[in-house]
Amino acid sequence: MQYLRHNWRDQSDIEDLVQEVYVRVFEAARKEIPEKAKPFLFTTARNLLINRVRDRRVVPMEAALDLDALGIAIDTPSPDQGLMVRDELRRLREAIDSLPPRFRDVVVMRRIEDLSRAEVAQRLGISETTVSDYLTKGMYLLADIIYGETINPRRRP
Repeated sequence: MQYLRHNWRDQSDIEDLVQEVYVRVFEAARKEIPEKAKPFLFTTARNLLINRVRDRRVVPMEAALDLDALGIAIDTPSPDQGLMVRDELRRLREAIDSLPPRFRDVVVMRRIEDLSRAEVAQRLGISETTVSDYLTKGMYLLADIIYGETINPRRRP
């Protein structure tokens, strides 16, 4: 439980996650008892969390900005919160748009489109190391833009 609480943001999912870990461990143990139970349990929990993150769908920012046009019901506690979320998404979109083109491309492909480093490198015709460098610098620049900090000259593009 402590491992799941520490590694999963939505605390309301913890009990469900525990049950799913139990089921997976039980099913695996029916086939063969693991030699070391504790590492097996934690590996199962880690893999479950990884699968949950992968299964979540990324909503395009454009769609999220224009939810009213989609004509779908939204479970929002208040109109003010919806307005704040849309404003944050708009600010994020503007911040991404203000990045230098190569950094923007890498950040969007890696963090929004969820492409691998190899896929990004192939699409842009650069090395995977360069993708990592652009992503790191791009994320720093993005944080600087969003939080209004002065850009550290060592991190400049």
